[in-house]
Amino acid sequence: MSLYHDEDWKTQLKSTITNVEELRQQIFLTEEELGVLPELIKKFPLSITPYYLSLINPKDLSDPLRRMVVPSIDELCESGELDPSDELSITKTVGLEHKYSPTALFLCTDQCFGYCRYCFRRRLRYKKDSSNEVARDFKAQVEYIREHAEIDNVLLSGGDPLMLPNEILDGLLGDLLSIEHVKMVRIGTKAPVFLPQRFTTDPEIISILKKYSSPESRLYIVTHFNHPREITGESSDAIRLLNDAGVFVMNQSVMLRDVNDEPDTLAELFNRLAYIGVRPYYVFQCRPVKNSTHFQLELAESYRILKEARRKMSGLAKTARLIMSHSSGKIEILALRNGKMHFKYHQAKDPIDHGRFFSLDYQKGAKWLDDLLPKSA
Repeated sequence: MSLYHDEDWKTQLKSTITNVEELRQQIFLTEEELGVLPELIKKFPLSITPYYLSLINPKDLSDPLRRMVVPSIDELCESGELDPSDELSITKTVGLEHKYSPTALFLCTDQCFGYCRYCFRRRLRYKKDSSNEVARDFKAQVEYIREHAEIDNVLLSGGDPLMLPNEILDGLLGDLLSIEHVKMVRIGTKAPVFLPQRFTTDPEIISILKKYSSPESRLYIVTHFNHPREITGESSDAIRLLNDAGVFVMNQSVMLRDVNDEPDTLAELFNRLAYIGVRPYYVFQCRPVKNSTHFQLELAESYRILKEARRKMSGLAKTARLIMSHSSGKIEILALRNGKMHFKYHQAKDPIDHGRFFSLDYQKGAKWLDDLLPKSA
């Protein structure tokens, strides 16, 4: 167990590393990094909990956990888009996205326990004011869901919904699950990774989650483990508490260059997740986010890595699909054969595409669907 095992989560959150001077006291930074990091964190904040920092080798510049949270000189590259999945086009009211008929996505905060350098919603922190994208009082968003009977599940996202005070989250869950047609709520959170003490030192949050997970209304926690070293005694304890509370726990990973782009790494991650009670759900192809494209792998490489990793996984760990969260929908990368890459829409912005299989000529260097499409498409 780490030094922070029993430390209250709010106390630790107050000690989060947020500037270069604090960071250099904990890990080695090169002169080049010291010169450029202050400018980088003006554009996208630095935020690392003491617990997560304790998992990083302070002397290893290539530590994969370090790479995910410490700003990199590579971020100076301006390639990519601020909104690569075109979320603004499916926003129905501030903080409420409705892209797929049965699902509403609720941006209920712009705050996180830590900031991932590959975050696809970096735009929320680029701005001094994100009030035009993030819900504040939740009334209009809940009312929209109430008025749309086709919505049977809601995904709470952000930011990290577990950053909300307990009483606010309790009220929001109660409002959503009081709607007759809402049968399921998912909470996307990195708390088990960045600050598992959110669960292990706060019995109240466990009681709240237990209250809303029943045969009548299902509650899911969707975690975000990317590397096996993130699975610790503390994070395992957090998962156990969630499982004991009747909450289903699933995991979404992102395929990241120099982080988890080895078959052995992914296999170990998914095997260990299955062992502690977390179902691997998606492996996302890294999106072409502005200042983060250095994390992307070629589509063919991502496919190869996951294919080889599956050979080393137990049956229970083989449940994750390789997905592109594209502006047109959630697209599974199925196969690469004879120069063609094969895909399937699991969800589609245009309902006519739902479930559709399609194939495209593969082009070396392609990292996103748009790289394979004709320029006129």
